Amino acid sequence: QVQLVESGGGLVQAGGSLRLSCAASGSIFTTTYMGWYRQAPGKQRELVAAITSGGSTNYADSVKGRFTISRDNAKNTVYLQMNSLKPEDTAVYYCNAAGYTGWGKNFGSWGQGTQVTVSS
Repeated sequence: QVQLVESGGGLVQAGGSLRLSCAASGSIFTTTYMGWYRQAPGKQRELVAAITSGGSTNYADSVKGRFTISRDNAKNTVYLQMNSLKPEDTAVYYCNAAGYTGWGKNFGSWGQGTQVTVSS
């Protein structure tokens, strides 16, 4: 079983910055994919940014140029640096990871979510 623990959410004024972290633990052989999603009230969960083990990244158009995803493969940790935050970035942010366990089985896990609130 693979667990994801997120941290770094909070309240910030528009134009400010936050950095989210998500650490994966358990019997992990490799995490091939790590990503951040968000869900605002009344809306569907959407992809914010994702990164592969090789470093390829993908961003939602709404965050390009403002958010940066990175990862530390040795620590099975993914980060999301969020700059120039806007009120519309307010949401619960979820970490997602997929890969293979030490027993060779694939896994997919979600974190519990961390609230990000941007005031105008």
